[in-house]
Amino acid sequence: MSDQTRQPGSSSGLSRRLTHRLRSRLAAGITHLTSGSGPMLDYSSPPGDPGLFGPDSVCWKVHADFTSMMTGGISALLLQALHPLALAGVWDHSTFRTDILGRLRRTATFIAGTTYGNRQDALALIERVKRIHLDVSGVAPDGQPYRASEPALLTWVHVAEVSSFMTAHLRYVNPLLPVAAQDQYFAETARIAEMLGASNIPRSRVEIDAYLLAMQPALVASERTREVVRILMNAPAPSVSMRPAGMLMLNAGIDLLPDWAQTMLGFERHAVLRRTLARPGVRVVAPVIRWALVNGISKRARRRVAAAREPD
Repeated sequence: MSDQTRQPGSSSGLSRRLTHRLRSRLAAGITHLTSGSGPMLDYSSPPGDPGLFGPDSVCWKVHADFTSMMTGGISALLLQALHPLALAGVWDHSTFRTDILGRLRRTATFIAGTTYGNRQDALALIERVKRIHLDVSGVAPDGQPYRASEPALLTWVHVAEVSSFMTAHLRYVNPLLPVAAQDQYFAETARIAEMLGASNIPRSRVEIDAYLLAMQPALVASERTREVVRILMNAPAPSVSMRPAGMLMLNAGIDLLPDWAQTMLGFERHAVLRRTLARPGVRVVAPVIRWALVNGISKRARRRVAAAREPD
């Protein structure tokens, strides 16, 4: 076909197809980091089901951004590894040493499912985790017995997660989120911890900060902790093309840790360089990721809730 007979709009059509292909490839690579482990959930049905929280909740807003949740998840994993009993349970009953990405995916599935899933799926996820916890028990290297279902231990795991997610949200999404909204977030997510069996759960910004301060004397950077760090730092990327983004997320997750935790884990030496590179790097990458995830979980869940129910 000559230039004179080419149909008008063919260039724009090609551009749209290329854009769609690029967006689809990016989305596939991104979601591979957080899917593929655990149950498959349908976030698009049933119509009108708000799940456990609904679209007006703060947790729906905080958990919607992939970049902040990914960096927050890495930070939470490292923070959790400082608790000797929490780490003992993972060490003795998990495949994290050979499948660290699988552990991150399973955590991502649980957070996404309990936040955005329909009510039945969210409750089923909680019951599934509770059953798994019943089989996780043993003795830590220092002789202390542990049970994953122990309420205080569940509270530590929960606080490590939600405090890290909030720190990431404030840094990369909305640094002006009011303290009242932060308090609402911690109160909302405490509901999940409570359903899992946690006790004395902090439910506000002030309570979270006080809890983390009070827990510091019980935390240890052991040889096992250093092994977790080594495994995470050397985790294989899902693909060669995702390796730079993966390293950026990893370093941004480390940068989210409180200063005292970075010192315990041996990350303080390059903290300034890491901060200088990771923070602007994430701010460049995050809009691209948001553009790619045009049909992300939170968007599907919002469409589900907004959908009109079929008349009887």
